[in-house]
Amino acid sequence: MTYRRMFQTFKEWFWLERFWLPPTIKWSDLEDHDGLVFVKPSHLYMTIPYAFGLLIIRHFFEKFIATPLAKTFGIKEEIRKKITPNTVLETFFKHSTRQPSHTDIYGLAKKCNLTERQVERWFRSRRNQEKPCRMKKFQEACWRFAFYLMITVAGIVFLYDKPWVYDLWEVWNGYPRQPLLPSQYWYYILEMSFYWSLIFSLGSDVKRKDFLAHVIHHLAAISLMSFSWCANYIRSGTLVMIVHDVADIWLESAKMFSYAGWKQTCNTLFFIFSTIFFISRLIIFPFWILYCTLILPLHYLEPFFSYIFLNLQLLVLQVLHLYWCYFILKMLRRCIFMKGPCHSSGSFPSQNFFENTMREEEEPIPLHELSWKEFLHKENRKHPNYQQ
Repeated sequence: MTYRRMFQTFKEWFWLERFWLPPTIKWSDLEDHDGLVFVKPSHLYMTIPYAFGLLIIRHFFEKFIATPLAKTFGIKEEIRKKITPNTVLETFFKHSTRQPSHTDIYGLAKKCNLTERQVERWFRSRRNQEKPCRMKKFQEACWRFAFYLMITVAGIVFLYDKPWVYDLWEVWNGYPRQPLLPSQYWYYILEMSFYWSLIFSLGSDVKRKDFLAHVIHHLAAISLMSFSWCANYIRSGTLVMIVHDVADIWLESAKMFSYAGWKQTCNTLFFIFSTIFFISRLIIFPFWILYCTLILPLHYLEPFFSYIFLNLQLLVLQVLHLYWCYFILKMLRRCIFMKGPCHSSGSFPSQNFFENTMREEEEPIPLHELSWKEFLHKENRKHPNYQQ
């Protein structure tokens, strides 16, 4: 009973009107009436089952669309050499290190009654199994490209006839007593469900170096959308979403062609992405969106908590845009002045940026581990007249 009372007290405090709404506005003012529907926090519960629905759709999309498309681009399924199961070595690999020292190899060889060369080969084969293949990377990029394309087209269809897109004063006209439109509901719910699905699939997706950054980014996106929903910042929220989604289409398409080895196409798409990124996030976002959320409300309302909190989040987001811009400029410099491909072994925080997208090569076998036949075969292949 005590815990229930504590939870109820916390709930009442969390939903205090002064945290979410302008002064003099009550939650009762946002109740449905006369056929008008208003936002409710309970609407967000549906994002979880929809997220699992998107995972099911993604499974069939990758199987029946992304995989055939990858094969059309010349990406083949990579068959990894199976390794002999060994509980001792597997435990050491998972819980100690993937790169055992010579002392470790010597001890494991004695423990497993194997030669040191056999242990070294087992660990090398096991590490190769952990490396994601290009097919897997292409499937993930293709799915994200398809979703961003769909949600961007939907966003344009939903917003093109809305007056607040062309007159920013309309964003705050009547706030917060602004009814929820069906198009706004589906735009928000689908976008949030997608980010939930990305979180749920992190365990099975390609493990990237900036794994933690991806988790933080997805949670921050869900948090910002949830907050704007509960405080009924729907009109400004949809503008923020469309400005961000429009650039991601080109990023994911560039990655797809990079995995396929189409360097020139990849570079061209990356230049398009960079241009759209600079326009949408360094011009439109600060001088249009932030102006709309930071300056215009003061003509209608006195500053209140959720207004301040919303703009703090958006200002932090703009700082991240400048940070990402730095990495994009570095990539462009590499493309233009160094004639290199527009991808890097580094990461682009919170943007699923280009990791090393070219073909993942398996670890080569060291020369000292080759048998004399393997060594001769390796040397003969270097000869121009060698035939298999």
